[in-house]
Amino acid sequence: MKSAYDVLKSIVRTEKGTRILPLNKYLFHVTTDSNKIEIKQAVEDVYNVKVVSVNTTVMRGKIKRLRHKAGKTPDWKKAIVTLKEGDKIDIAST
Repeated sequence: MKSAYDVLKSIVRTEKGTRILPLNKYLFHVTTDSNKIEIKQAVEDVYNVKVVSVNTTVMRGKIKRLRHKAGKTPDWKKAIVTLKEGDKIDIAST
């Protein structure tokens, strides 16, 4: 079994991430092999909150060029975690 810190890599701080904060939803960068149950348990263990739902999506890497060679950034997995009403994560201290 993976530890909670192995599943969660970081909180994603983007425009979309701040737009969904009033809806009590948070964006996390997670490992690509983690599932929704592991993500839910990890968030509950690390932040001491109650998770209502977890939605995941795999973000495909972009094609980048460096001089004459084309390369690709790695694929990564994003999780949108909805918390119970009244719970919140203080992202200023994380």
